[in-house]
Amino acid sequence: KWASVYENTKNIESVIEIYEEGDIIFGKIIAISDPSRKNALCNLCEGNLKDQPILGMVIVRDLKQDKDEWSGGRVLDPKNGKEYKCTISLKDENTMKLRGYIGFSVFGRTAYWYRVNDKK
Repeated sequence: KWASVYENTKNIESVIEIYEEGDIIFGKIIAISDPSRKNALCNLCEGNLKDQPILGMVIVRDLKQDKDEWSGGRVLDPKNGKEYKCTISLKDENTMKLRGYIGFSVFGRTAYWYRVNDKK
């Protein structure tokens, strides 16, 4: 489980569970921090995701391991409804680097997600 944070405040925006099906990696939103957004729909998404709940939505899909990173998949930004090519790698055991881009990786944006510690 990984926390996506707001860039300006570093507060947790949502929690994404990364899971494997066969040798393919997926990620779905399992928690949203803002109580007013818990029932939000992906109004800007297209196709079968249009107007679907963001909570529970698979936003990372089809990544395959290639040495120290996972690539070849896509990431959906529910805020704008757009999908991007993406790669994921671990910066350290508690920090995941997600790079979303259109076309070439140099034309994109990097986000860092932080491991969620479930221990109480």
